[in-house]
Amino acid sequence: MAATLAQQADGTVTLQGALTLEQARACHDDSLSWLKAGMPRRIDLSAVTAIDSSALALLLEWQRWAMDAATALEFNNPPQALQVLATLSHVHGLLGWAAVDFDRNAS
Repeated sequence: MAATLAQQADGTVTLQGALTLEQARACHDDSLSWLKAGMPRRIDLSAVTAIDSSALALLLEWQRWAMDAATALEFNNPPQALQVLATLSHVHGLLGWAAVDFDRNAS
């Protein structure tokens, strides 16, 4: 399923579906209107079903847009795979997330 962005009544944007290279590019294009209309305050990631590094790049781009607009942006409910990728890339703090504790999550 392609990734989609949906604005909720409370202003939260819900991102759902697979967020891999092609879908991330489409989401980026869909979100360009935020540059004029204003950034959302929260993006809910709980319905993201698949990710790759382009998902992380997109979130970092949105965070940069928010910083440029002096807007606080929260990424809520990130899938564990995205949290792990952010931790391994040392950008979890830029996204407002704690680092994944690999010792605690080891099986």
